[in-house]
Amino acid sequence: MANSPRQPDSLATRGKFAVLAPSTNTSVQPEFDAMRPWGVTHHHSRLIIPDSKVTDDASFMTMMDNIRGALFPALESVLTCDPDYVILGMSSETFWDGLEGSNKLQRKLEKTAKRGVAMGSDACRAALRAYGKGVKRLGVVTPYMPVGDKQVHRFFTECGFKVVNLLGLKCKSPVLIAHESKQRLRDAILQVNRGKVDAVVQVGTNLAMAEVAAMAEFSLDKPVIAINSAIYWHALRQYGIKDKIYGWGSLLAEH
Repeated sequence: MANSPRQPDSLATRGKFAVLAPSTNTSVQPEFDAMRPWGVTHHHSRLIIPDSKVTDDASFMTMMDNIRGALFPALESVLTCDPDYVILGMSSETFWDGLEGSNKLQRKLEKTAKRGVAMGSDACRAALRAYGKGVKRLGVVTPYMPVGDKQVHRFFTECGFKVVNLLGLKCKSPVLIAHESKQRLRDAILQVNRGKVDAVVQVGTNLAMAEVAAMAEFSLDKPVIAINSAIYWHALRQYGIKDKIYGWGSLLAEH
């Protein structure tokens, strides 16, 4: 008798996704869940970090050290549910040390996970490319301090884009990133849209930008890419799910 195909998880008939995010992050889970297509389930694992005060580059780097120390324990924890794919719902580390650093982190994560991993930096690059070669000049919004902004600028530059404007919101703690209002995020988009910008990109997964970005894209008539939308889109497409998902901007609806 021939071997029968493996029986899938009864709720995850199309895919069981592990999602990693800092314990302080309150935006990734609701935004990913709102975009989730039928037959896909999410299984969250938290990078346990304190809600430390972030007031300058030094305290930002302390937060980064906390994230780095918590990343692989969180990954190893969620792998015990045998997910089909892993989504990294934190982005700052994925931009660190430019394109080479991003690729190195991806290889390290996939070696441990032994399955595909979607990351913010790679997702943003793929999303921008999905809009065609005419997208070259970027406006970028981050929640970071200057030391983090420098890494984001370096990554996009090394990918062949020109960062025309970059606004770091200098959020005062990991939790407070999610407290930025829709009005503040709207104004940030408008601020970085000056000077012949082809697309606006927002990084920092705890900024709840998905809904605001979709509205701004309609009014500005250009791509406005929220990183959570980009990461989730990239994960679905890399895994082989091509569903068009509406309400979250043109990336998920058209690409």
